[in-house]
Amino acid sequence: MQNVLNLTAASRERFERALEGCADTLAALPVRDRDLFELRLERWFQHLDDGLGAVYGRRPDYDAFVDRLVRTLAEQYASRPEALKRLDVERDLTPDWFQRERMVGYVFYVERFAGDLLGVLDHLDYLEELGVTYVHLMYVLRPREGENDGGYAIADYRDVDPRVGTIDDLVAVCDALRERGIASCVDLVLNHCADSHAWARAARDGDPHYRDYFYAFPDRGEPDAFERTLPEVFPDFAPGNFTWVPEMGRWVWTTFHGYQWDLNWSNPEVLLEVVDIMGELANRGVDVFRMDAVAFMWKRLGTDCQNQPEVHDLLQALRACSKIATPAVAHKAEAIVSPGDLMHYFGTGRRYGKVANIAYHNSLMVQTWSALASRDARLMTHTLRAYPPAPPSIAWGCYVRCHDDIGWAVTDEDAAAVGWSGGAHRAFLSDFYSGQYSGSFARGAVFQYNPATGDRRISGSCASLAGLEAGLDAGDEVAVGLAIERILWAHALACGFGGIPLLYMGDELGMLNDHHYLNDPDHRADNRWLHRPPMDWTAADRRHLPGTVEARVFHGLLAILRARGRTPHLHAQTPAEVLDTGHAKAFVQLRRHPLGPLAAIYNVSEVPQELDAGWLIDLGLRQPFDQLEQRFVDLGDGRLALRPYDRLWLV
Repeated sequence: MQNVLNLTAASRERFERALEGCADTLAALPVRDRDLFELRLERWFQHLDDGLGAVYGRRPDYDAFVDRLVRTLAEQYASRPEALKRLDVERDLTPDWFQRERMVGYVFYVERFAGDLLGVLDHLDYLEELGVTYVHLMYVLRPREGENDGGYAIADYRDVDPRVGTIDDLVAVCDALRERGIASCVDLVLNHCADSHAWARAARDGDPHYRDYFYAFPDRGEPDAFERTLPEVFPDFAPGNFTWVPEMGRWVWTTFHGYQWDLNWSNPEVLLEVVDIMGELANRGVDVFRMDAVAFMWKRLGTDCQNQPEVHDLLQALRACSKIATPAVAHKAEAIVSPGDLMHYFGTGRRYGKVANIAYHNSLMVQTWSALASRDARLMTHTLRAYPPAPPSIAWGCYVRCHDDIGWAVTDEDAAAVGWSGGAHRAFLSDFYSGQYSGSFARGAVFQYNPATGDRRISGSCASLAGLEAGLDAGDEVAVGLAIERILWAHALACGFGGIPLLYMGDELGMLNDHHYLNDPDHRADNRWLHRPPMDWTAADRRHLPGTVEARVFHGLLAILRARGRTPHLHAQTPAEVLDTGHAKAFVQLRRHPLGPLAAIYNVSEVPQELDAGWLIDLGLRQPFDQLEQRFVDLGDGRLALRPYDRLWLV
């Protein structure tokens, strides 16, 4: 083959040897399929070799390892169903498929949304009505029995939790979603597996091959050395980062819980296992992998063992594997990290744009709730304005809240930049959203109080945190109306920020906190189940009854989503910038598009505001049209009037 892609000499040699090593597998394919695989392998091989080489390149068996990996990829492509091969070509031709303004994500626990996987098929019309084009199916892969961290302690990556169905049911759901133009997402937990996984069982039984899949220490020497700089993820119910396993006579690294064993990614056999799993699930029809807990994948003494450079190299290599064998698949990085670390999950420097297709904009969620509590946009403006431009090939996952708690990722430096104390503001937010602050509208609960750091994260549904629960309990229609405005304001911000808006199940109906989790012995110790209620389909039936809370929230959100779909400026490739207008109550974002600019303006308070509109006029928006309400906006004497919790998408 001609070296049209300018592979380095070393990579070219490895590429040609690896291609030759899978010749038998490829020979059985039609010529066109064989050519497509070879072209994709050549196109993405440098990305693959760069990522792998940075981590494993000094190993004497590196070349043989690459050969084994490429053979695995060839086998995955050879066994890929024809319908998915066609989808591969379609997405090769439309690589921006997940970036488009019509993308809308919906996130749910399968069991809580529909009872089981096949039950999801009964609610496809509901998803279509909402305009959903991407579904995150949670708690699908088989977890350990008993405690399992909400399904994130995986006992078998190749099977489905029998409580929600079978692997064939997953295939049926993925196929049915695809027929309606809806992509499916499944969690792939990369940092750890369950202590009941076959790898862990073999390690416990003394198999040296599988013992090397984990970090296991005969005494406390190394664990204590690591602990000096390691934080605790769950200090309340899982203190420390190591667990004694008597059968092994070893301390096993367990960042999250004692039953979740951290995988040793310095062992390339772990990567080979994960790539094989990715290919199998992709060939079952999964479109997006949510790469869970990726920040913790690499361990380095003297650090917090998060966000290490090798993590980004490994993710680059994993993404290249998908691009070669199952190119219809996208990768979403679950990295809930500080703003300074987050951009690396898209790829910076030599990894620019090569690491993940999608990453969660955790900071946007944090700043949303911070602005609503403080009625002040200055911290939000300062923090989000400091983000460097993202690669044009990616999309943010933008969300108001998720299945997890909210941690107040506000740095002392960002707070100081607007004249605040970081510690005091984080404490204020915890007090406010747990309802302990005088005058708070929120009904939430403190999750994982850490007395050493003062950290107090928050659990609670979107509606309860926004004041709907308190308003309904008080029978206060004004408070209810303001809460609904906050819910819609927050979702308009997520939908208008760019990327993929991710709606958590029930938020479109204003579902409240659910205290029934206290009656479940498997859940009562974890108050995150407060905001993971079963879907209330009776409430969903009220979404078309005028005047009900459900109808007000649902149709208000539907109007936002439809406005998003008719606004090409919100394609994720369109550059965006946060503007500082000097107004403490207004958050402003500008998107410069070939059709003209879009100015998104949000009043963060329940008090009317007035904004100097000179900058809008300078942009050419002399008679702006609001995409959200489909109306022209009067700038009058050069001033823009903002209603309480106003949100405008001006074009």
